Parts: sequence; C-alpha cells; structure tokens
Amino acid sequence: MDIPQTNATPNPLLQKIEQIRRRQNKIKDTHITLAHGSGGKAMRDLIDDIFVSSFDNPILSQLEDQASVNLSQLLPQGDRLAFTTDSYVVDPLFFPGSDIGELAINGTINDLAVSGAKPLYLTCSVILEEGLPTETLRRVATSMKIAAQKAGVQIVTGDTKVVHRGAADKLFINTAGIGIIPTGVNISAHNIQPGDAIIINGELGNHGAAILIARGELALDTNIESDCQPLHELVATILNVCPEIHAMRDATRGGLATVLNEFSLTSNVGIRINEATIPVREEVKGMCEILGLDPLYLANEGKLVVVVANDKADTVVSAMKSHPAGKNACIIGEVVSTPPGVVLLKTAFGTERIVDMLVGDQLPRIC
Repeated sequence: MDIPQTNATPNPLLQKIEQIRRRQNKIKDTHITLAHGSGGKAMRDLIDDIFVSSFDNPILSQLEDQASVNLSQLLPQGDRLAFTTDSYVVDPLFFPGSDIGELAINGTINDLAVSGAKPLYLTCSVILEEGLPTETLRRVATSMKIAAQKAGVQIVTGDTKVVHRGAADKLFINTAGIGIIPTGVNISAHNIQPGDAIIINGELGNHGAAILIARGELALDTNIESDCQPLHELVATILNVCPEIHAMRDATRGGLATVLNEFSLTSNVGIRINEATIPVREEVKGMCEILGLDPLYLANEGKLVVVVANDKADTVVSAMKSHPAGKNACIIGEVVSTPPGVVLLKTAFGTERIVDMLVGDQLPRIC
C-alpha cells in the first residue's frame, strides 16, 4: 500500500469539500435559539462561525474537550502556575470605553498579573439567553479577540450553553486564565509590614461611573469612560525595578476601600491613606455627591494597588509613570502597626474617619 506523503499535491476534491463545509458552518440565524445549545449541528455552526473563527490558534483548532499545553515550553518561564477564574454579568453589555467581551479578557488577565504572573492562556464559556441577537454575540466575540491579541494571550478552549428566554439576561461570560510566575517573585498580602507605602496607578471610580451613565438612569452629559485595560505589562515594568513587591491587587468590585481592608485584615496591620493624594476625576466626584456614593468603593477595571517597602516606593512610582497604564501613579498612604485591621482616611478637613468594608453592593452587576 502506498503511504501518502506530507508534501503531496492537495486533493482538489477534498479542498472543495472543505470549502463547502465551511460555507455550511456559517450561522444563518439572526437570533440565538435553544438549538444553538443542543450539542448538534446548530451548536457546531455557532461555535465554528463565531468563536473558532475569532479565537483561532493552534491549540484551539484541535477542538478537543480540553486544551493540551506543552509543559516544556512553560518551565523556562517560571517555577509556579497561576490559575484564576471569573464570571462577567455586567449590565449593559456595551458601555463607554469598553464592553463585556473586553472586560472578560482584561479582568482575568489582571487577576493573574497581580500575582506577578505572565498571562498565557484563557478559556471562554458563555451562557446565552434564547433570543439574543447573533450580531451582538459576534460583536462581543470580536472584542474578546482584539483584547486577547493586544495582551498577547490565547483563548484555547471554552463552552457554550443556551437557556430559555428570561432565564438569563442576554449574555454571561466566564473566563479562566493560566499564567506563569517568574522564579523569585512572591507577592502576597501576608508580606505587608508597618512602614510600607501604598501606591495606586491612577484615577479611581471611572468604570463604576461609566456603567451608571450607560444605564441611562442619570441625565448627565459627561465623557467618563471605563478604565478597562490589561495590567500585566505595567506589573512587569514594576517587577523589573523592584522584584520585592510585598502585595498587589486590582481594585475591582468594592474598589480601593475593599482592597485595603482585605490587606489590613490579612496582615493584621493598620493602613492610613490621605484623601488629598487620591486621584479622582471631578466628574466622578460630582456624580458621587449627587447620588450619595463614595468613590473609594466604586469599581475599577484597570487600577491596581501596590504595597512596597517605603525605601522602594519612589523607584516604583517612577517606573509606573513610564508606562501608559501608570502615568498617574502616586503614593496615597502607608501601613502602620496600630490600630490593626483598620483603614483610616485623613480627610480634606484634616480629620480622620474609618473606611470600613462595604456592606452590600453600591452598584450591582458592575462587572
């Protein structure tokens, strides 16, 4: 029996069959139906046409039930694996400066980045409501594709489910991420010590404000946009000048106040911050005053909090300012020994108040 050669001339008939198959796999429905989650041809066409075509890469193209990654390629990059997952239910799906697709990519990238990890691979699972316009899903998938390409990560596997009309609100996304932590990097809230400096990379509350405006509940004329952005390159810039970062976290739901309370409770230290040094846009301050909100609790999707030894703080801030995602970086406070487990804010009036952990949610479905 003759053995086919790998460099043999392509069979025209097989090529024609493949072209026909790809044309047939184009989804023709204008809206999502329950058939698109049935496991049959309609589901395969949806996955091929919208997801595989958008996220195409050698690992995903295998279309197995799992992504298979060569460990020999990972080991030279570090000695530990960082693994995270997050779900996105933001309302509305599209808002000033970003959308649920970009948010799902950058949010999971940032959860990896604040451990010091280099993000490499993501998953994408979607829950679709029956009746969702197909073009809406295609637009979200395209946004995810662009965000992943910009960040240099690959979406390598995923899942699709469809639920009855009314059982979900249009579209929910879950993304899990894998990254590699470089040898010698050990970022943890347990490392925080009295005397450490607290640094943030820019203005607070823009994402939360953008979502409120997008919901059309306020008659405000403003150009506030979400700060949604990947932070892994900024983190790499920080670690390049100071590998000994004590702690780092992105200030998403619950904002800066929640992150600082988590830090103080974990390390049993106190934290003092200065209101005068915390950057907040005047438009965001004004909106918060009207609605009785506190910008310290507003969600962000491109802001991180860095805790570092005081003698390294200026070096870190200078490095952060050299990167577009950290151009407004500044020191906003310090870690103190007492009172342990308490965050205190020095107000613009010179008084101090406790910044407690948020009870409930100022703005539901913010990410």
